[in-house]
Amino acid sequence: MIFDRFFRRAQQAPAPVALNAELPAGERVYAIGDIHGRLDLLDALLGHIHRDDLARAPARTTIVFLGDLIDRGPDACGVIERAMAVAEQDNAIFIMGNHEELLLRLCAGDKRIAAPFHRVGGRATLLSYGVAAEDYDKHELAELPEMAAHAVPQLHLDFISGFLTSWRCGTYFFTHAGVVPGIALDDQSAEDLRWIRDAFTLSDADHGAVIVHGHTVSEAVEERVNRIGIDTGAYASGTLTALGLQGAERWYLQT
Repeated sequence: MIFDRFFRRAQQAPAPVALNAELPAGERVYAIGDIHGRLDLLDALLGHIHRDDLARAPARTTIVFLGDLIDRGPDACGVIERAMAVAEQDNAIFIMGNHEELLLRLCAGDKRIAAPFHRVGGRATLLSYGVAAEDYDKHELAELPEMAAHAVPQLHLDFISGFLTSWRCGTYFFTHAGVVPGIALDDQSAEDLRWIRDAFTLSDADHGAVIVHGHTVSEAVEERVNRIGIDTGAYASGTLTALGLQGAERWYLQT
């Protein structure tokens, strides 16, 4: 089935065990997995997060977006608008995913990115920015950079350009895709942090922190000895996941 093929089930991955990681005292973090244009799910999840936060004792709360806010789903533009509003209202961290990287490179005129951008769901993003479906479909891929540059507001591109490659809090390390085993976290390349997959997900190496990531889709949250994966395939599954962290405690909120 198409839906079954959408999810990746890691082979030979380490079995889930208790995680030895925690945040500094007084800190609370909610990390949100890949949204992929599902504004409806993001709004619902943000509501869950704010209600959960209010129900707990006061703390310094940070919302971390793990990247891939755009592509595939129907309202990438709306998701970016909502993320910008969150940035103004809350303490928020935005991690750049591989999909944001492709959009920025496309809008900068890189024609080599047109085919990958189209293949991973970029059409839906440009349609959300007002490009007519018939106009998109009749143009050659080489024309996508100019089309994208006209469609996506510079304000949005500037906002996305400011996304981080990673963020660390306590003994948790937040990034989009993962890390290369055996390389110090401070020495990881932006490319690997946004694109790596099996070399990371199939490793049980100690990375020096527990890695919280998206990028690799699974049917449910993946807790491993060295990582927590929270990309639950929102655009196809309808399940957008947030990981809550405080001290050594962790919990999950989902749409």
